Amino acid sequence: MFSSDIYNYINVMDKAADATWLRQTAISNNIANQSTPGYKRQDVDFEGTLERELNKSKYTSLDSKVKNLHLNHLNVETYTDSSNYSYRLDRNNVDPEQEYAELASAQIRYSALIDSMNSEYARIKSVIK
Repeated sequence: MFSSDIYNYINVMDKAADATWLRQTAISNNIANQSTPGYKRQDVDFEGTLERELNKSKYTSLDSKVKNLHLNHLNVETYTDSSNYSYRLDRNNVDPEQEYAELASAQIRYSALIDSMNSEYARIKSVIK
């Protein structure tokens, strides 16, 4: 993490990339356990966490909200999704087709976040020259 204001958005994108990586791991585990009786799918909700933290802010502009975010509040963990729901007789609630679609979405999101961070670094580097 960087402490200068010019890195505020990069720090949030870094947290988002970490959460996306964690989500890809959770989804991969879901796919690996699609035939395990009683297994409940796991997921990660960074978007909900970020939205809650931004809504808690007393500031009105997005720049001010991002500047005053507590980055340690953006650390997310996996959770069991729909643990009481299962449409299968073995009580497993993993839908492989949905998991593959979610994994592709997470991979695209991760690549976009890395590209965005690289673009921000390139802009900062061009200003410093």
